[in-house]
Amino acid sequence: MAADAEPILQPVAYKGIEVRSIDWVPENERHAKLWHQAPLWFLGNLQYFSIPIGFVGPALGLSLWWTILASILGIYVGTAFMAFHGSQGPKLGLPQVIQSRAQFGYSGVIVVVFAVFFTYMAFNVTDQVLLSQGLNGAFHWNVHAIEVISAVFAVALAIFGHDWVHRMFRMILCVSGPLMIILTIGILCGACGGHPSKVHYGLTLTAFMVQFTTAAAYNITYAPYVSDYSRYLPKDTPTGKVISSVFFGASSSAIWLIAIGAWLAIRLGATDGLVGVQTAGNNMLSHFGGVSAFFLAFGLLATMGMNAYGAMLTLLTGIDSFKKVKPTRQARVVTIVVLGVVWYLIAITVTTSAVNTVFAALTLMLYLLVPWTATNLMDFFFVRRGHYAITNLYMPNGIYRRWGWRGLLAYLIGFLAEIPFMVLPSIAGFHFTGPAGKALNNTDITFLVGFVVTSIAYLLLARSLDLAAEKPVIEESERELHRSFEEAPLGSDA
Repeated sequence: MAADAEPILQPVAYKGIEVRSIDWVPENERHAKLWHQAPLWFLGNLQYFSIPIGFVGPALGLSLWWTILASILGIYVGTAFMAFHGSQGPKLGLPQVIQSRAQFGYSGVIVVVFAVFFTYMAFNVTDQVLLSQGLNGAFHWNVHAIEVISAVFAVALAIFGHDWVHRMFRMILCVSGPLMIILTIGILCGACGGHPSKVHYGLTLTAFMVQFTTAAAYNITYAPYVSDYSRYLPKDTPTGKVISSVFFGASSSAIWLIAIGAWLAIRLGATDGLVGVQTAGNNMLSHFGGVSAFFLAFGLLATMGMNAYGAMLTLLTGIDSFKKVKPTRQARVVTIVVLGVVWYLIAITVTTSAVNTVFAALTLMLYLLVPWTATNLMDFFFVRRGHYAITNLYMPNGIYRRWGWRGLLAYLIGFLAEIPFMVLPSIAGFHFTGPAGKALNNTDITFLVGFVVTSIAYLLLARSLDLAAEKPVIEESERELHRSFEEAPLGSDA
């Protein structure tokens, strides 16, 4: 057995640095609790990144209540995608991208790796930009110091891993939750200042759909995360309870802070989320705004750690798809440190405004992820119905083969269908609007088109799958997992 490998069926205590990475989590290590899910995803959105989402609609002339309504609808749609992915973790005990090999193939999953890895890294680049701009604007702290500290903290949290991410989020929630409740009460009671805007706000379909799409994208882009953070739940955890826990946690806090963001933009004229929270809070009580802004920023730091952890799992999966990777603790640590350096160096070159950074990053991530999430969910819930030969997901010549042409073709069809509808904001001077997007007056319905087209394509292509032939392989996989008491973790080359 490899020196760093743990026996699959021997309990592993995660008091320090997590041991596992892209390998399967055996059932006797499923120590997580269902109640951990809602706080994790609640705080995942109860942080600084959520507030600028509420700036998008008002920037296009959308009124406060129309912005809130568009955000509620968008968040509910986007959260439904991510919540259903959450049920895959307890069922399979696998990182999300490893499970995607069943649809795209052992090496074909590189398409998914690219989309998901881009999402994680784009989020951390954007988060670092938001933090440096926000903390500098709110407290006049040195931008370069903020960038370094944020990267180091995120890397450290990701290195300690799954359990420490959960713990950190719950600890921060105990402080930031009450602070935001008090701030909200102050806003509702008129104690946070604010004044009627001289700008005329109303309703236009384009602005409404931009806000709707941005809000939907916000939580759809969480879809690759959820299984990674639910894979330590016991296998018999009720599917409905996992879905509802993730849905409630991720949707409620997002709607809450987006609504606050819209109020800050319209009633205080805020252009930066942290500065707006600081101003509103200090209007109510001296220094209260500064404390609230600080803990919102700290919540975003924890989310950067979550992103780094997911990026590590995704990158290792991509490398393993072509060159076998031993899933050791050392591999995790080295990968996370390298990723931290990369996103830090990229982020310090970004100079765009916070709102533009958020909007552009979310839009591009959405276009890339929707064909994947459609293929993955259709396969899990309607084609294979959660039944997979887990051992074969680590075999290049297993039943899922090296290239899963059905998943790859469905992804390609879905992405090509999106192109005419794209309304891509300016990124480094490049912007693109497809002919259908222009015909719809820049109303972006790209992700709806992408999801529907990809889903139909995959369901039709999957009709040729021989699911009966997979059944005995799945049964043998289960027997092999139970025989693996003293074997190295799946995916290792020991």
